[in-house]
Amino acid sequence: MYKTIVKEIGQDAKAFEEEKMVILFGDNAPDELVDYCYIIDINAVEGTITEKQKLYIDHHVFDITKVGSAVQDNLSNLGHITLKFDGSNTADQSGTLYLENADIPEMTKGTELKIQ
Repeated sequence: MYKTIVKEIGQDAKAFEEEKMVILFGDNAPDELVDYCYIIDINAVEGTITEKQKLYIDHHVFDITKVGSAVQDNLSNLGHITLKFDGSNTADQSGTLYLENADIPEMTKGTELKIQ
């Protein structure tokens, strides 16, 4: 379905954890955003991301509660989405993948992200 790894971590990437958010971006992240992002490989999404799937961050598993309307295209083309761990079942932001209300796991270079 979808698989990538964290390649780099911006110096302020954890700044949004209090808001239960993680920002992912591919290698082409604008200079003004790089410090706030987890930089990932840009890989195509195979199939359609739905609420019936799960996000895997290494061995941590999270239910997907809502998929923003731009997530599919943004992830495939830019590697850019926001992960929000707040349990929302409405997509207030089109580029956000909403996940169950949970603590954000530690992510380091080499962390694997999968959706299936």
